[in-house]
Amino acid sequence: MDSRITKLAYNLVNISLKIKEGEHVLINVIGNDTMDMAKALIKEVYKVGAYPHMEISDRSISRELLMGYTKEQLDTMCDYQLYRMKMMDAYIGVSSSDNMYELSDVPSEKMNMSNLILNPVLRERVDNTRWVILRWPNGSSAQSAKMSKEAFEDYFFDVCCLDYDKMSRAMQPLVELMNRTDKVHIVGEGTDLTFSIKGLPAIECSGQCNIPDGEIFTAPVRDSVNGVISFNTQSMEDGFVFENICLKFKDGKIIEATANNTEKINEILDTDEGARYVGEFAIGVNPYVTKPILDTLFDEKIAGSFHFTPGAAYEEADNGNSSAVHWDLVCIQSEEYPGKIYFDDVLIRENGIFVPEELKGLNPENLK
Repeated sequence: MDSRITKLAYNLVNISLKIKEGEHVLINVIGNDTMDMAKALIKEVYKVGAYPHMEISDRSISRELLMGYTKEQLDTMCDYQLYRMKMMDAYIGVSSSDNMYELSDVPSEKMNMSNLILNPVLRERVDNTRWVILRWPNGSSAQSAKMSKEAFEDYFFDVCCLDYDKMSRAMQPLVELMNRTDKVHIVGEGTDLTFSIKGLPAIECSGQCNIPDGEIFTAPVRDSVNGVISFNTQSMEDGFVFENICLKFKDGKIIEATANNTEKINEILDTDEGARYVGEFAIGVNPYVTKPILDTLFDEKIAGSFHFTPGAAYEEADNGNSSAVHWDLVCIQSEEYPGKIYFDDVLIRENGIFVPEELKGLNPENLK
């Protein structure tokens, strides 16, 4: 087995999740490419005296199920999955897909029904277990990144195994600043957005929940968002690639949404009431993630980016918004895509580079 796989499995079990003796760990893998990683994770969980539980699935199988789902079927599925999740102390999710468009022809009403009814399982996992999720490199993901498979694998392990302790230390001044901040103002091409983050904690993400990692997140005060934001990064949602997303806000609510498929984006935002409000605002800082590859787990960590998330808030920074949707939409700010972020009218970041002296440790040259 590739030694990088065993190293990553060790890090997930012992560093990200800190699994202890006697704990129950659900390992959920998607795709045939993940089998070696599944074996490595099982071995590491056993080594610490904990109990691994396994779920193996495939996106093509998931598609077949989704095409025929009924409410009665999903209610039963929710009951047994929720029962199992409540017995777990930790969760590890590893996914790959041979075809990123596998779910593209699933009817929106089936997808939305599934998301809504199974949402309690997701909330139980997010709110009441320690969890970490990651994508797994394969030919399809390499193609999406426009790289050879070997080069993408090298990139993947470099990104996932960086010095997260160093990143954590560099994040502390920004966490403290965000905790003191009231008004956020973001400007850029097609963007002029204001909102408050007063009273909502800033949370560092440095290898605990997502791999790769590298963001500091909070949430806007639910009704405080006003203005317009235009996203310059593609986003895959429900098997469709959205481009040129533009959202207009009034008193926290998305009152207008356009994209390359305006009808479809509004179907997602109409899933429930909370889908038209924002549950997360986050700043990306991973110095090795420099360009979008149509994978949110990577793209939301791009150095110089931020993401703004229609849908549910996380428990750690709960602004009161609940939804079956949690859609991280990424906007890059750089020399190529100029933009600025102000905290309480003070310039914090310009074209993706932190300006205040105490935040310069988060600039790419200081994190590598």
